Amino acid sequence: MGYESEATQFLRSLLDGQPELKSQRARNRATWWDKPQDLETQKDREDARVGTTGYAYFPRPRTPGR
Repeated sequence: MGYESEATQFLRSLLDGQPELKSQRARNRATWWDKPQDLETQKDREDARVGTTGYAYFPRPRTPGR
């Protein structure tokens, strides 16, 4: 096996030492992320989206005469 970071080693040892974390992690993921998607609502949100300009933090300078 190749290089393995300290973070990966820590997570592997944590999950090996506490096997209940795997089921808890899956349950918590289902709480927030694994939801059925409503395609009609998603399309309505995409249609209502307003594009942004390149000047997000201050107004674009005005051209004289306009």
